[in-house]
Amino acid sequence: MAKKDLKKGEVPKQGAKDDVKAAAKGRPDAKLAKNIIRIKGTDVVSDKAVGIGLTAITGVDYNLSRAVLYVAGMDHNNKVETLTEKDIEKIENIIDNPVKSGIPSWYVNRRNDYVSGEDRHLTGSDIRLMLRDDINRLRKIRAYRGIRHELGLPVRGQRTKSSFRKSGVASRKKK
Repeated sequence: MAKKDLKKGEVPKQGAKDDVKAAAKGRPDAKLAKNIIRIKGTDVVSDKAVGIGLTAITGVDYNLSRAVLYVAGMDHNNKVETLTEKDIEKIENIIDNPVKSGIPSWYVNRRNDYVSGEDRHLTGSDIRLMLRDDINRLRKIRAYRGIRHELGLPVRGQRTKSSFRKSGVASRKKK
C-alpha cells in the first residue's frame, strides 16, 4: 500500500519485522507474527512444514529431515506448530542417533570418525568444532591439505592461475 493511498489519519500496515520490534518495545497492540519452537538448540519457525522447518538446524538437510520424519512416523507436510513435546523429543533422539534409529549410514555427515571409528551425525556448533579440529590435525602433521589451508590456497586440486585471485596469498605478477 503506497502512502498516497492512505486516508487522512490512517497508519500504514506494519510488516512482520515491525511487529516483532513493536512487541519488543512493549506495545500491547503489536502481536508477534510467528511463534518459534526450539528443536536441537535451534529456533524453528512454527508456520512452516516440519520437513522444511527441520532444515533450519545446522547439519540437517532436506533429505535427512524427510528420513527422520519417516522413521518417526510423522507427515512432513504438517506444520511445526502441531508438534507435541513427545514428537519434538522423538525427532531430537532420531537426529542424535540416526543410524541406531534405522536411517542408513550414508545419510550421516561423519562416517567412520577419525577418533572413534563409528558413524556419527553432528549438528549445530559440533560441526564447526570438529571441522576446526580436523584442519588443525592436518596442519600439525604437515599434510598437504593442512599446508594449503594454512596458506589460504585451494585444497582440492583446483587451478590457481586464473581463479582464487582475491585471497591473501601473493598472486602471479603480470608481464
